[in-house]
Amino acid sequence: MTPAEILAMLTNGHVVLHPLTIPEGLTIVQIAELASQEGFADRAEFLRLAKDRTFVTSLGIKAETLEGYLYPDTYKFPRGVKTREVLVAMVEQLREMVGPDLLARMQERKMTMHEVLTLASVIEKETGSGSERPEISAVFHNRLKKHIPLQSDPTVIYGLPAFDGNIHKKDLSNPSPYNTYRVKGLPPGPIANPGIQAIRAALYPSDSHSLYFVSRNDGTHQFSATLIEHNKAVEKYQKRPFRRGARSSQTSIVPGDGSVSHKEGVS
Repeated sequence: MTPAEILAMLTNGHVVLHPLTIPEGLTIVQIAELASQEGFADRAEFLRLAKDRTFVTSLGIKAETLEGYLYPDTYKFPRGVKTREVLVAMVEQLREMVGPDLLARMQERKMTMHEVLTLASVIEKETGSGSERPEISAVFHNRLKKHIPLQSDPTVIYGLPAFDGNIHKKDLSNPSPYNTYRVKGLPPGPIANPGIQAIRAALYPSDSHSLYFVSRNDGTHQFSATLIEHNKAVEKYQKRPFRRGARSSQTSIVPGDGSVSHKEGVS
């Protein structure tokens, strides 16, 4: 650079920006750890602010914490950025992504932002397949309409004080308000920070009548409208491979009937 170019950069206040990528589906604890590892925030300060009701309210959010409100994206910050500024940027990005069309859709479906983010976070944690999200959403919307517990394993995990990698049967009896095997309706708040696909899926579920889904062990799920169909799918995709000795997911309670099945991530 010439001296004139250097002078122009200094007088204009240009600084080097560094990227921070936040994947979809992380909790505030995981985001705090990632931001800290990348040198953009102090972990303890990040969590303190994210759970500080005064700070949360100052951002115009009616929630206990910022869980669900930190939009997953790639951000660019200068070194030495304040932790508060990182959090504000993530909340502002959520508002940017959830524009007038989605806000209008929330009113149409009579859902609050908090309810949408809560449902979207469960959808985000249930599948990594973008094409499946509207179908997963339909299952949960159908269950909510019929007052059937969501029975979502990720919500149970979120409510556990400690998680060893497997859900045990005793965990399904945990009195946590996030245990959707025991508590009907949505959990009290988001269980992760969802991306725009999951948010849209929460507002635009498919027209499916499905009430159940089970893992095919390939990253996708088999959906069923009746318990009979669901039990057949469980037999096909979970129990038979397990009997043959193939590596299988762990056991869980089948949604809706209380019998034992095999569902990814639980035991």
